[in-house]
Amino acid sequence: MHERPSWDDYFGGIAKAVAARGDCHRSKVGAVLVGADRRIRSTGYNGSPPGQPSCLAGGCPRCNSDQPSGSGYEDCIETHAEANALLYASWEDCQGSTIHITRAACKDCTKLIRAAGVRRVVWPEGEVVYW
Repeated sequence: MHERPSWDDYFGGIAKAVAARGDCHRSKVGAVLVGADRRIRSTGYNGSPPGQPSCLAGGCPRCNSDQPSGSGYEDCIETHAEANALLYASWEDCQGSTIHITRAACKDCTKLIRAAGVRRVVWPEGEVVYW
């Protein structure tokens, strides 16, 4: 008998599919912003700004260096998946929403998520509820 995935597994799978569009050599990350009604409001993946050189095309100084994982972000040209998902959503879409991401948010994205009014953040290893 086929069991339906939980909503978290369902949206997590969509975030994983969205991550495939990422254009970073080091990591592909996806995000799906979901309203309280369980409708997708926006998606985002880590990528270069439109019209700019991409990481995959060799345009990122960080990926072209030997910076260790978790460092050198000041040289990265990518916009993070969470930020892209928030940029393409309206303020109303963010209020009380849940964002599903393929890995834990960095410090800067965590600040953006909280400031946007997102209530819950879910990633494969955990979740956090802000209010």
